[in-house]
Amino acid sequence: MQLQVTHETRYDYTPAVSVAQHIAYLQPLKTSRQQLLGHRLYITPEPAQQLASTDIYGNARQFFALQHAHTQLRVTATSIVATQAPVSSPSVMAWEAVRNRLQYGARAIFDAAAEFVFASPHAPRHADFADFARVSFPADRPLLLAARDLMQRIHNEVAYETHSTQVNTPAMQALAQRKGVCQDFAHIMVACLRSLGLPARYVSGYLLTNPAPGEARLIGSDASHAWASVYLPDLEGSNASERWHDFDPTNNRDGWGSPGEDYVTLAVGRDFADVSPIRGVIHGGAHHTLTVGVTVEPYAVFDPNGFGTLQPSASQSQSQSQSGSQSQTQSQSQSP
Repeated sequence: MQLQVTHETRYDYTPAVSVAQHIAYLQPLKTSRQQLLGHRLYITPEPAQQLASTDIYGNARQFFALQHAHTQLRVTATSIVATQAPVSSPSVMAWEAVRNRLQYGARAIFDAAAEFVFASPHAPRHADFADFARVSFPADRPLLLAARDLMQRIHNEVAYETHSTQVNTPAMQALAQRKGVCQDFAHIMVACLRSLGLPARYVSGYLLTNPAPGEARLIGSDASHAWASVYLPDLEGSNASERWHDFDPTNNRDGWGSPGEDYVTLAVGRDFADVSPIRGVIHGGAHHTLTVGVTVEPYAVFDPNGFGTLQPSASQSQSQSQSGSQSQTQSQSQSP
């Protein structure tokens, strides 16, 4: 499946921002189930500095700095990807064996996935998460099956409710109130797995949605998405970076390398803080409004020559207002 993703972000500032530095995670990953065919990033006003790099988790990131006064910032990322349906995972390793393998021990073989066992700011380890998860993890159950059961329970027991949480709502609170959005669902699942000593990471991306029969696709009406990923070390025949099985508790879907071919993987990290689509530090702009519009749509035939002429559209959605001090940080939430 070929998909085009357009992610538009606009900040409106009062008063003007004098200096700003931002990092964007808006370029989809290249994986075994996803090929990046093209990517363009448009920034207005034009940055004084711009640098592309790869972070520690293999994500593509773009740093840019604005060194003159501006009352508006517009960032539009347009990407074309080719995705494949996930394949069946042959993993049968018991969850206790995975936990024991990732524990520290003298002369033990190091596994980089061990980093994802530890707590992170938005996905802490806590007894409440362990208690919730334990029902899905009886003795000797394969981790793949246990994680799938946990995903299904989160999907059934936590209500999806728009605006029920904020970007900084703790996962503990979302679990306690049994409601949230996709970001909360992903954080809850990651925190549950880590609280049992299991490696889990946060995935940001997009999901193709289809308009109702007879209705046109609304430009800018989609949203970014988030889900969880679990490390299955017994997939020895694959590259270590591909031993992750994805679980989307919001939609109750899972698959090896992706929950489905209608998903686009953007970035992976310990939690949302690692992969916020855009974050930064500004001086000025004590009051600002964030407006985000996302469009995911099928793309019939990729033309690399024509792709270079694409321009950002004017559609926007999902507005929110924020205020703060003269020097402040910004972060964009994920809430499909």
